[in-house]
Amino acid sequence: MQLPIFSYLPRMKSRFLSVLFWMVIAAAFIGPGTVTTASAAGAGYGYSLLWALLFSTFACLVLQESAARVSIASGRNLGQLVLHRFKSKGIAWFLAISVFLGCAAYEAGNILGAISGIALMITGIDRSIFTLVIVAACFTVLWIGKIKTVANIMGLVVAVMGFAFLIAGFSNPIDAGELTKGLFIPSFPDGSILITLGLVGTTIVPYNIFMGSGLAKGQEVKSMRFGLSIAVVLGGLISMGIVLAGTSVEGGFSFQNLADALTRINGSWMAIVFAVGLFAAGFTSSITAPLAAAITLKSVSPDTNNWDEKGKKYRMAWGFVLLTGLVFGLTSVRPVPVIILAQAANGFILPILAIFLWIVSNNRSLVRDHLNSRLINLAMMLTVFVASVLGLINVFKASFSAVSATFAFEGWSQYVIIILAAAVTIYSWMYVYRERKLMDVS
Repeated sequence: MQLPIFSYLPRMKSRFLSVLFWMVIAAAFIGPGTVTTASAAGAGYGYSLLWALLFSTFACLVLQESAARVSIASGRNLGQLVLHRFKSKGIAWFLAISVFLGCAAYEAGNILGAISGIALMITGIDRSIFTLVIVAACFTVLWIGKIKTVANIMGLVVAVMGFAFLIAGFSNPIDAGELTKGLFIPSFPDGSILITLGLVGTTIVPYNIFMGSGLAKGQEVKSMRFGLSIAVVLGGLISMGIVLAGTSVEGGFSFQNLADALTRINGSWMAIVFAVGLFAAGFTSSITAPLAAAITLKSVSPDTNNWDEKGKKYRMAWGFVLLTGLVFGLTSVRPVPVIILAQAANGFILPILAIFLWIVSNNRSLVRDHLNSRLINLAMMLTVFVASVLGLINVFKASFSAVSATFAFEGWSQYVIIILAAAVTIYSWMYVYRERKLMDVS
């Protein structure tokens, strides 16, 4: 006679593997940029901006679940869905190339973040050596080729990263009342608007949406929802742990100041814990950025047969991004013009992707029995509005930077951006309403 517990083991194993697989999404959005922004938020504003991470985690889950669900239901990835529904190669390639440039532009930052983590633990060694070792490790993981294998490796590294950051965050004395207030009562302390939007922007990442769509191939909706939900929520908790760790910083924020503050409170071992977490954040993002770039270009290619995971085109795509990170990492030159261009392009991409997903997830002929519920549609409406605000701010910032001017989200610019975002959201809602009545787009 089989004991009842053994009948659950296969299901438990399946769910564990699903969570491990989808942790690659958390690995992608928790990079050095997230560590910097979340730590700075904690250092400058304490618990008061935790609500922004709570919202952005929710919005991230809404968009990632939608991208994966429509891909599973339609049998098409995101790029193919754009081509099929809107019959526009131009839109599809604009999105893909913009995401690709963004991945390349930020890869140097990912690698330098991983180096910063190692440098906190090991001193006296040339940073270029660390750069070469990290790039070689990333190359080896990506050369393996199988997405599932890469995702599982990332899941294990994220587990280490999460454990490190959560220990660092919760090692500080915590005021439960203030923590609860910061989580559930939105507030904008003086000067916090841009860093609040930064918390949202580092969590809802455009290339993650393409990657999630590509990873969904061969998955089941129920299993995907379970694994993805756990992975994104854990990613959000890790980001919140980083904010809590940042509250211990006194004076200006830097990785070294944060490590010193943790050491002062808990002892030298805590600085090592933080360094491990920072290294893992940089290392995982150094892998997921090239991976997302390859998946994105594959999604809009008319000939997917030549984009096998071990094929020449696929490897050239991720290889270019990795090589870009290596060059800028060794020379310590920041690709500022490319980053400005990527910021402007990604400013357009996030709301466009959010609107596109909102539309296709309400088209019965594409997703059949997996249409959005009313609750999900309300969630996507809110997400589209915030994505539009964030996107417009990024575009304004990039435009001002291009002419060596400084942009501030206040006064007239604040009202203009909010009005434009509201107009985009209302128009999108009207389009979605019509789409829900549309039965055939083929």
